Amino acid sequence: MAQPGNTPNRPRRGAGCLQSLVVLAVILGLGYGASKIFGDESSQSKGSSSSSSSASDGKGGSWEIGDCGGPDPENKPDGYRAFDCDDQGATFKALKIEDASFLPNAIQCPAGTDLIIQVSRVFGSGDGKKGGGIPTNTVCGRNLTGDHPGDAGAGDGQLVEGDCVSATAKEIACASAGANDFKVLGLVKEKTECPAATTEPMQLMMAMGRPYDVICGGKV
Repeated sequence: MAQPGNTPNRPRRGAGCLQSLVVLAVILGLGYGASKIFGDESSQSKGSSSSSSSASDGKGGSWEIGDCGGPDPENKPDGYRAFDCDDQGATFKALKIEDASFLPNAIQCPAGTDLIIQVSRVFGSGDGKKGGGIPTNTVCGRNLTGDHPGDAGAGDGQLVEGDCVSATAKEIACASAGANDFKVLGLVKEKTECPAATTEPMQLMMAMGRPYDVICGGKV
């Protein structure tokens, strides 16, 4: 599974000039190039734009676990905003809330994360559609439908333990893994930290902010 993200808006739990901006949700896809030391392409997202969008939904405040959101019809195609979970427009629920980061590799969401959205905030009456603002949170979102590409082994989303990778460290669905592919047993900083069952510790090129440098590969 892979990495980075962008913004939504939140409910107004108080007056003021703060607006939560919806920036685009980035569905992460993690890929690596072949070689003894694998090149990191994790800062690129699969199937999503790198532009940002934003909008105000009259809410305001920080996102919390359990909050829901969905595409913002006024900021297509990459805008997202907060919705009540029983609202027809809600498509995902916040699985975990992380601090915002300017480093695209620094956010590591848990298994089951289907999309990652960075929430930004602007002061005054700025136009959210122009993006920008100060990043405040990163929302690790899980789809409300039965479609969960971020589940461990599903072959999409951020790379997590339980996923599968090819011999070149490219994430694949475990259901299609073959004899030359590996199960991710750990994501660590040093090869010596890999669990005993590791048969292929994959050293990655350095990436600013990424919480691991080695994929511990084992038998599928």
